[in-house]
Amino acid sequence: MFQRGALLWGFFLGFCPVFHGVTEEAATVLSLSLDQAVEAAVEQSFSLQKSAIDLNAAQYAAEHLWSELFPSISLGAGLSYGTPLFTGQGFQAAKSGLGYSVSAGLNLSLQGGLPSAMKIIALAYKSELLNYENARQQLEIQVTKTFYTLLADQNRLAFLAESLDLAEKQQEKSRIAFEHGLTGELSYLQTRLSVETAKLELYKGRTAYDTTLRDFLFLLGYTQTEEIRPVVLEGSLVIQPLEADSETLILRYLAKRPDILSMRQQIERLHYQETRTVLDARAPSLSLSAQWRGSGGGSGDFSDTLSGSLNLSIPLDPWIPGTKKSQSITEASATVEKARLDLKNTEHTARSQIRSLTASLRSSWDSIEIARFRAEIAERTYTLTEQGFQRGTVEFLELEDTRRKWAEARQQLVDGELAYGLMILDLAAALNTDWRSIAHHEF
Repeated sequence: MFQRGALLWGFFLGFCPVFHGVTEEAATVLSLSLDQAVEAAVEQSFSLQKSAIDLNAAQYAAEHLWSELFPSISLGAGLSYGTPLFTGQGFQAAKSGLGYSVSAGLNLSLQGGLPSAMKIIALAYKSELLNYENARQQLEIQVTKTFYTLLADQNRLAFLAESLDLAEKQQEKSRIAFEHGLTGELSYLQTRLSVETAKLELYKGRTAYDTTLRDFLFLLGYTQTEEIRPVVLEGSLVIQPLEADSETLILRYLAKRPDILSMRQQIERLHYQETRTVLDARAPSLSLSAQWRGSGGGSGDFSDTLSGSLNLSIPLDPWIPGTKKSQSITEASATVEKARLDLKNTEHTARSQIRSLTASLRSSWDSIEIARFRAEIAERTYTLTEQGFQRGTVEFLELEDTRRKWAEARQQLVDGELAYGLMILDLAAALNTDWRSIAHHEF
């Protein structure tokens, strides 16, 4: 009757949620696996779509670093007209007064911090790529947690339905016994109350499950304006004891954590920014410009000029301690040092988190073993108590109490196995690795 050793998926078509306007007979059942749910969530996620836009923009900038060296180019054209107004013959509309001009200019400015600026742009693309991958992984973990939580809720509904079935069978036995004068009215009324209580618990469980499932489907892109079909979640959460050494996991995976990688990239970016600030402030800058200008008029004459300039600027004030530019260099250096301290703190926190999760997994498995044994005893106790009740040696209240304790034991086992599975997901997130490799001990 009760299977132990894993959180197995149990689901009855009677528990499939039927949305408003769609009958169970007319609708086609929608089977949804975990992989399908993750794929749908990734496609639907607006935050991932925004992150992809930022990633594409950063990638475009990284692929066109030459734009930092590209000079500014300008083209110009103009028309003019000149005529006396109060002198000579006054205002005249003559072709000779018409003039025009054309120009072209080029300006190139080279500063010492230009190489650092290009490295910052390239690093920005790596950071956006890391952010996108991390956001996608976190979304997958969120969907996986909800998916397996719903599977556990299906088990709860199965237990509640089984409890209702047992209560109804007991009510029927009590009714027959009452009609034949073998039991009192109070005992029969108590069985009717048990049935109604079991119905209420099942109704509350179904309502909570339907609400959670609707929110989950909305996350996957289903809307209530569409024809929503009854949904069956495919799969099962089978847990196994996880024996992992926290120090080995830290050594192998700590450096791959997104937050650690992000902070290292931040330090690298700040280091480039510091270099850029120093070179832009203290290094000489070179400016090259060239301009061509041509002009002519209605008389047909045309003239042009070509001019160019080369300027070298050597700043002096950044070398003087206490000036604003000198202070900006000091602030840039201090920012790098603070980022390094933040990295050390984050690494310390990450180590503590991994150690805590691995320790919690070990203690949680011990609790699951106890819960499984307790569920077996509760089931056996209920069976024996039911037999005693049929022989008339056990009161109904005692039978009801053993049934309740059996239901609680099964529920605690389901909750414990679910918590263990979710803890594995948390450990996978902390290690920034696929949770399936953790679940199958592929370290």
